Amino acid sequence: MSHADLSSLTIAVVGAGDMGGSVAVVLKRAGADVVAAGAGRSAETRRRIADGGLRDLGSVAACAREADLFLSIMPPELAAETAAAAAVGIAASGRRPIYADCNAVAPQTVQAIAAEVAAAGARFVDAGIIGLNPDSGRTTRFYASGPEAEALKVIDLKDRIAVRIVGPEIGQASGLKMCYAALTKGSSTLAVAILLTARELGLYDPLLEEFAFSQGSRLQGMRDGLPALACDSARWVREMEEIALTFEGAGITGKFHEGAAFIHRVLAASPLAAETRATADRERSLEDSLAAWATALPKYQGND
Repeated sequence: MSHADLSSLTIAVVGAGDMGGSVAVVLKRAGADVVAAGAGRSAETRRRIADGGLRDLGSVAACAREADLFLSIMPPELAAETAAAAAVGIAASGRRPIYADCNAVAPQTVQAIAAEVAAAGARFVDAGIIGLNPDSGRTTRFYASGPEAEALKVIDLKDRIAVRIVGPEIGQASGLKMCYAALTKGSSTLAVAILLTARELGLYDPLLEEFAFSQGSRLQGMRDGLPALACDSARWVREMEEIALTFEGAGITGKFHEGAAFIHRVLAASPLAAETRATADRERSLEDSLAAWATALPKYQGND
């Protein structure tokens, strides 16, 4: 799809976090008229909107009234709320925009969202985003499904954003995202649970010695990847719950990722949760991180 095609479109990108803000700016640079909803959002989000040169229309409904394409890129707990607000704007406009839910939610969740948005008059695309944001130097993948999935190809920018069609059913793209995140984000919580358990049992040092002997690459991955995990944990609790719902819908136990949600709640309650991706101490040791996380375990918080 050429930049000339994008120049004829108004695209709403709601919200403007790490992923959404980057997607919005890339689409604007490619020629689209990009609008955003800054009302009630954080100072950081409003700064991203201003710095990106996006048109701030204030509300989600206002963005939905003007948009030819609406991209919802929100924390999963806000996906349904965003869709409900957009549905008001879509119904008031009398138009039939494309609404793409790009959030980390279960197929069951996105199917309910699709029904509400379609009732307001929109054409719906189920989308799941995999990868770092488009400013990372690597291509961000938007997996899309549903009868209108091909419409999302308008944002395919090859080297920055790639749109890949999964199938004809709403829920397939979200299901793919959930299965992917079940591994990438779920495995990190399993590692944290193992290390915290060994620490609580007084077995941390001998376990690490064995890991160094027989699981050296995995141990190095833990040392490299885990210490900054808490800065994302508050955002990922709901995502783990949505993964659990996805598994249950497939007839598979959701208890693995209910456990992952528990670990993220612990990390989100720890002192390290005050960090952000920008401020996280990348030099902090795994041992210091575990000590901080352990303070938030329920038994140290006086909870059952």
